[in-house]
Amino acid sequence: QVQLVESGGGLVQAGGSLRLSCTASIRTFSSVAMAWFRQAPGKEREFVAAISSSGGSTDYADSVRGRFTISRDNSKNTMALQMNSLQPEDTAVYYCAVRRALSSQPTRVKDWYGGWGQGTQVTVSS
Repeated sequence: QVQLVESGGGLVQAGGSLRLSCTASIRTFSSVAMAWFRQAPGKEREFVAAISSSGGSTDYADSVRGRFTISRDNSKNTMALQMNSLQPEDTAVYYCAVRRALSSQPTRVKDWYGGWGQGTQVTVSS
């Protein structure tokens, strides 16, 4: 059974930084792609960033490219999202997810991910 636990959220002023972490209880962690999504109040859950199983390939939403960096440590079954230059529009609950079907390749398609954790709240004040 897949279990994902997000942490690291909080309240930060615009222009500040946060680092989110995701710890996964997956025996095949090093074989699967992972991703971060976020959901703001009243909005659909949206893609933020994804990373291949090896970490060699990454993808970012246009809204965060250049400000956010996704990474993973397969020796620790963890994934991180470094968020810099945060803006009020980044306010949301952030979720990590694991690619279904043991796929090693990242994708932006939400339905191709599962194992959603409880999320961690990020609030950016102006």
